[in-house]
Amino acid sequence: MNAVRQLVHIVDAQPASDGAGVKIHRLAGRHLNRALDPFLLIDEINSEDGADYIAGFPEHPHRGFETITYIKQGRLRHKDHMGNEGVLAGGGVQWMTAGRGIIHSEMPEQSEGLLQGFQLWLNLPADQKMKPAAYADYVHEQLPVIDLAGLGSVKIIAGEYIDNKDERHQSPIPQGDTDAICWDVSLAAGADFEQTLPSDNHVAVYVYEGSSTELTYRQLGIYQQGDTLKLKAGDEGLKALVVGGKPLKEPIAQYGPFVMNTPEQIEQALQDYQQGKLVASK
Repeated sequence: MNAVRQLVHIVDAQPASDGAGVKIHRLAGRHLNRALDPFLLIDEINSEDGADYIAGFPEHPHRGFETITYIKQGRLRHKDHMGNEGVLAGGGVQWMTAGRGIIHSEMPEQSEGLLQGFQLWLNLPADQKMKPAAYADYVHEQLPVIDLAGLGSVKIIAGEYIDNKDERHQSPIPQGDTDAICWDVSLAAGADFEQTLPSDNHVAVYVYEGSSTELTYRQLGIYQQGDTLKLKAGDEGLKALVVGGKPLKEPIAQYGPFVMNTPEQIEQALQDYQQGKLVASK
């Protein structure tokens, strides 16, 4: 008999700002590193006021992890040092591997109207932190959306999802060593959701609209180990990100946009950036 995962910790997203003053709600910090492993951070942006986000995220560096940017509404333009440039539109996902180093910018394309989306930081194993940088965009039509018998849907941003007919649905985004999942789950009022997951993987649920019977708006729920995740939507229905993966269980050293394993590696990243060597080949 499958063991149902129990909710063991609730964290409220906190108002914050990033980039050139972009207003966000953030879930991050050392207290969450162990619980979210292999994820490091979840940021939500949701505003109809262009002043909250139009300054965007001008050119900045990263090293040692990956970013998953998911835009539900609005547009975001990406440019990086490798010559990549693209506009991420509603429903699209950008998967960026910072690896050894990347310098990029992310700028909203419009000055008014709703901008809604998320950015998640996914850690890289120690032996992959200095891999070459990479970037890819995926439009909405490339990502599987599973209908839940008229009671909701699951959009597969990353990983695999098994439907009630035991058919497997896979994101087109290549799966890394952490077996990361990221699903956008939408449920009608009172609807149930159930999915079997590897029992040792970490799983968390972030409610960005409505509620479940255990979580309310802008709360992150951490679920203990078990075979099965069960959710039940509240009276307003539920929209949530379900994230998880195989924990790396490695030390984390972070300073701003750099995530490594030791303080010495952070010092090296800072030195490389200051000397213009962050994105140089070995």
